[in-house]
Amino acid sequence: MAVKLSPDRTLFITTVGLVSFGLVMLYSASAIVAHEAHRSSHFFLVKQAMWAAVGLLIMLALTRFDYRKLARPVVIYGLLGITVALLVGVLFTEPLKNAHRWIRFGLLSFQPSEFAKLTLVVGLAYQLDKRRERLNDFVSGWLPSLVVTGLLAFLVLIEPDYSTAICLVFIGSCLFFVSGVPIRQLFGLAVASAPILIWLVLSEDYRRERLFIFLDPFSDPLGKGFQIIQSFIAFGSGGMFGNGFMRSQQKLFYLPEPHSDFVFSVIGEELGLIGALAVVAAFCVLLWRGLVIAGRASDRFGSLIAVGLTMLLVGQALINMGVTLGILPTTGLPLPFVSSGGSSLVTSMAAVGLLLSVSQHAR
Repeated sequence: MAVKLSPDRTLFITTVGLVSFGLVMLYSASAIVAHEAHRSSHFFLVKQAMWAAVGLLIMLALTRFDYRKLARPVVIYGLLGITVALLVGVLFTEPLKNAHRWIRFGLLSFQPSEFAKLTLVVGLAYQLDKRRERLNDFVSGWLPSLVVTGLLAFLVLIEPDYSTAICLVFIGSCLFFVSGVPIRQLFGLAVASAPILIWLVLSEDYRRERLFIFLDPFSDPLGKGFQIIQSFIAFGSGGMFGNGFMRSQQKLFYLPEPHSDFVFSVIGEELGLIGALAVVAAFCVLLWRGLVIAGRASDRFGSLIAVGLTMLLVGQALINMGVTLGILPTTGLPLPFVSSGGSSLVTSMAAVGLLLSVSQHAR
């Protein structure tokens, strides 16, 4: 029988701790860059703090919200319709860095692809829950969910945003697996999709270069391999205990985007292996609490939401860390709660808010 509980305190404290830590490290990583570009060393810190305040309000509001009210067709397909409209609309905006990813309102901007992550989790949770008795049948069972995943991923891909598209596919795959889709069907889909994935990687010069540089970054140390080599140097010079807060040398125009994509490298250099492992431990706590919430959820819909949101946060973190350590090819996925970026921060905190909502209705 389901009972009303208090929100998961461990998850809440861990999230607030990561956001606070992220603001501190963001200032350290961005102060010099911000002063050079905007004549204010606090530019990125102030901007991120404002988004953190917005994210906190949204997280608290969603914590008080009963997630079960989302399990209605008008809500689910309304969210999907809004998301598709935003993803189509952003394609007609002015490009930035040769990509159509941002919708701007004056000085503010947001990425619809971030909103798509939450929509996908909630939408798939609803569809897979409603069709749970038919998941063995590909056409009448999980094909509609596959179409939704493919549509959102395709719209994000043509922005182009290859990294977020892969993230959406990853979220969908996790939910298909835990919902009970037969393994043989998932395996068959993976085999059939492999040629498409290979073509997507090799069809664009910059993606192909990223793959080859990942295999051997020292083949072009002053060109394409420069950024990952600088990340290696950052971690190596940090050692066990780091060089001290604000004492990173690689953030001084060696690391590209030290306050966003490579903020974990700055953490490794300034706080050492101990600091980097502390961040890893925090995301392990998020994984633990997220899976506990999924296991205790009062219904299958809540359980699937909890799994999807947990994989969204932890999966992104693992990919970002893997890139900075040279374990994965370079992508543009931020480190949740820590990297600079308002859309990512608000989306991550909203995800935790929904997790906290699910945690209050447990068996």
